[in-house]
Amino acid sequence: MLRSQAARLICNSRVVTAKRTLSLAARAVSATPSVRSTMARGPSPLVAARGLKQINFGGTVETVYERADWPREKLLDYFKNDTFALIGYGSQGYGQGLNLRDNGMNVVLGVRKNGASWKAAIEDGWVPGENLFEVEEAVKKGTYVMNLLSDAAQSETWSTIKPLLKKGQTLYFSHGFSPVFSDLTHVVPPKDLDVILVAPKGSGRTVRSLFKEGRGINSSYAVWNDVTGKAHEKSQALAVAIGSGYVYQTTFEKEVNSDLYGERGCLMGGIHGMFLAQYEVLRENGHSPSESFNETVEEATQSLYPLVGKYGMDYMYDACSTTARRGALDWYPIFKNALKPVFQDLYASTKNGTETKRSLEFNSQPDYREKLEAELQTIRSMEIWRVGKEVRKLRPENN
Repeated sequence: MLRSQAARLICNSRVVTAKRTLSLAARAVSATPSVRSTMARGPSPLVAARGLKQINFGGTVETVYERADWPREKLLDYFKNDTFALIGYGSQGYGQGLNLRDNGMNVVLGVRKNGASWKAAIEDGWVPGENLFEVEEAVKKGTYVMNLLSDAAQSETWSTIKPLLKKGQTLYFSHGFSPVFSDLTHVVPPKDLDVILVAPKGSGRTVRSLFKEGRGINSSYAVWNDVTGKAHEKSQALAVAIGSGYVYQTTFEKEVNSDLYGERGCLMGGIHGMFLAQYEVLRENGHSPSESFNETVEEATQSLYPLVGKYGMDYMYDACSTTARRGALDWYPIFKNALKPVFQDLYASTKNGTETKRSLEFNSQPDYREKLEAELQTIRSMEIWRVGKEVRKLRPENN
């Protein structure tokens, strides 16, 4: 397959990307406000004043906001009179809470006392009575109420949280799920509060790890209510405060539709299904578990996908062997045509609330954790992932 070209992809990368170097350099320079206007070429891929950058994404101009627009000193001044009441300490609560705390924000955490999240928070340095409280007390303390409970938990606790909200507070979400599908969740945000959203494009663990590395995750932001006229500004500033590198605008509806769609598609469900299908066909045709796993998963995740992420799919077509290139060019339209109807059905199921209903019904069951564990155990027991566990042990960095 493409393994025969692995060395060339690495050793010849400077040659392959030479023609890109000037373009990349020019793009980087064009992002510098002081010289942007003098470096512009053609349709001006990046023009605007600092803090309002309009970038041409493949022909569509969008506005983005960057971390450089909100340095730490500016954040500290902007939020100097605010307290962030962060409700829930799951994946996003963990990442966003610790990043806010490390950025010097005044943060209090609200979780169920003596539960698993309470104990995890104490291990991470949150102090009961100082910045760790039960949910109701935390909500009362916050000028920003950051509802980062799970989707099902937001629905279950809304009747408790909503009466505690008061005029002047800002209500924050990281997922449009609850307000958008309020007919199912019963989460109807008050009309007299600013209601905003910042949705990191990754798990809370990634939000945290990229922040600690001095980088930043990409995030979207949206505004549901803008009572004060400052909701957009609040969203942009808070996005940076929780660890975002750059931020683009969306709506609550578009965020939840794209998020649910992506999780079930290329991000997890779709890619897992494709891995399984390819692996099973190889095994059915006499290939060993090791060979089948390496050709399906290891080569993709360790060699090729990182390069796609860094340079793009067009780079892979430029860099791979003529045989691999010919096969990929011939087969990608076949895969696209076969899969597009599935993705169309998936998007429709997301938009019409079917996926939301399914999630709420399952995750609200008293024994959902046991049922979920049984399904996850099925995945852990699959040959492909048991093989993968052994293959990972053989990587040089693990020896």
